[in-house]
Amino acid sequence: MFMGEYRHSLDDKGRLIIPSKFRGELGASFVVTRGLDHCLFAYPRSEWSHLEEKLKSLPFTRADARAFTRFFFSGAIEVELDKQGRISLPAHLREFAQLEKDCVVIGVSTRVEIWSKENWESYYAESEQSFNEIAEKLVDFDVEL
Repeated sequence: MFMGEYRHSLDDKGRLIIPSKFRGELGASFVVTRGLDHCLFAYPRSEWSHLEEKLKSLPFTRADARAFTRFFFSGAIEVELDKQGRISLPAHLREFAQLEKDCVVIGVSTRVEIWSKENWESYYAESEQSFNEIAEKLVDFDVEL
């Protein structure tokens, strides 16, 4: 399971350090694609295969299913960690996620997300106020005190 928040910077060649805590579970090579909310999603090969099966089961006769599948798969690339624990992100993915220099890499259960620092801080600030409401609707925190 991926969790935590880490800050790293893109170098001049578009390489990003993947936090050491994520490297073992991601593996030596893994898949990075366009995510939602203008970030990138990174999946270990096993999770990517599971997700691929789910998306293949969507009815291709539905326009929204075709559109999402195109969006998701057309941006996907397989990346490999170099000896320093970095990956090279191609220009089309950096542009999509507005990655220029400062990045935030977060663990989100089965995937890793890569955000520009500015986008992450903006998203977090906008969402922070609604986290309690969302938790009340989605999660049953029935805890005895």
